Amino acid sequence: MSDFFWFSDAQWERIEPLLPTDVRGKPRVDDRRVLSGIVHALRCGGRWADCADVYGPKKTLYNRFVRWSERGIWEDIFSALAGADDAPDRLFIDSSCIKVHHRCAGGGKGGPLAHGIGRTKGGRNTKLHAVCDTKGRPHVLLLTPGNVHDCKVARLCIEALPPAAELVADKGYDSQALREWLNERGTQAVIPPRKNRKIQYEYDKATYKQRNVIERMFCRLKDWRRIATRFDRNIRNFMGAIALAATVIWWL
Repeated sequence: MSDFFWFSDAQWERIEPLLPTDVRGKPRVDDRRVLSGIVHALRCGGRWADCADVYGPKKTLYNRFVRWSERGIWEDIFSALAGADDAPDRLFIDSSCIKVHHRCAGGGKGGPLAHGIGRTKGGRNTKLHAVCDTKGRPHVLLLTPGNVHDCKVARLCIEALPPAAELVADKGYDSQALREWLNERGTQAVIPPRKNRKIQYEYDKATYKQRNVIERMFCRLKDWRRIATRFDRNIRNFMGAIALAATVIWWL
C-alpha cells in the first residue's frame, strides 16, 4: 500500500466513529478502503475512472463521495473534529480564489451563482473563505462566488466560532461596521487601515506579522489537485472535497 494513500490506524480510529451507520440494503463496501480511494482521487486530481483497483470499484468511490457530499457528511466530520478543541484566543481570516475549470465545472443546474461561481478579471472563480488558529488549522470554511467582497461574509464566518480575544486580517477587512461589531463581541481587531482612511487606526504590527499562517494554510490545501482547480459542477461536491481535505491535512 506504500504507493497509495491509506488511512493509518490512528487516523481511522478518529474518523470511524463519525461515519454514518444508517445502512439499508446491501452492506457498504469497506469504508476504510473506499475513503482512502476518495482521498487519493482528490489529492491527485485524476478522473474517478483512473483510480487504482486497490481501492475497490471506481463507481463506488464516486457514488460514495457524491452521496455523502449531498448529505453534508464530509462537512459534519470536519466540524466535529475541528470543534473538538477549545476555541482559539486568536483567529485569522482571509480568502483565496479558486479557478473554475470551464468545461468540467460549467453548466450546473440553477446557474453559476447557485453553485458559487462568479466572474472576475481572471475569469470564472470560486472564493474560499476561511478562519484558522495560530497553528494554521482551519475552523471555518465557506464558499462564495469569486466576485463577492470579503467583508460581506466576514461576519458570517466569525459568528460560527465563540468570540476570540483577537482577529487578524488584511486591509480587505478594514470596515467600520466590522470593527464595531468585533468590539461589541470583545474581540480586538488587528487590521491595518486603508491609506485613504481619515482615521488611521492603530494595530499590533507584531501580531499582524503572524498572518502568514493562513496564507500557508491555503497553500497546503491547494496542494490537493481537485482543490487547486475546481472540477465539480455542484457546490456541495466541491465543499465536500474541501472539508475532507482539511480534515485529513489538519484534524486526523
